[in-house]
Amino acid sequence: MVRLYDRSPRWAVPLAAVGCVAAGIGYALISDPTRSDPDAAPTCLLKLTTGLDCPGCGGTRALWYVLHGDLPAAARHHFLFVFVLPFLAYLFVAWAGRQAFGWRLPELRISSKVIGGFLAVWLAFSVLRNLPWAPFTSLYV
Repeated sequence: MVRLYDRSPRWAVPLAAVGCVAAGIGYALISDPTRSDPDAAPTCLLKLTTGLDCPGCGGTRALWYVLHGDLPAAARHHFLFVFVLPFLAYLFVAWAGRQAFGWRLPELRISSKVIGGFLAVWLAFSVLRNLPWAPFTSLYV
């Protein structure tokens, strides 16, 4: 049995991924998540149900500021997003180039310990930014 991905051109999956990223960027640009108007970006489901800010909310605002070239404001909203963005972009370009064109860019060797450490820091940031005491209130934007 021949699967669909066996018959698809090599560039189809990277192109679909680029389309998804472009849709996310377009949504961030159109909705302007930095506005606090009632008709601004839709309310986050986690914030709506729990009252807590998730890292996705800060990440969306950070993406908006990155797209407008304001890196300090982006870092204020979600420093980890701004930190990891160049790595994710390089990993995506390396993967898409290998899939679509057969390019061989130097690999970033990221161990499971590094990934685990980053996820632990991300989880701690997610919890600490919602605590109502100083110095954690400075993480809330």
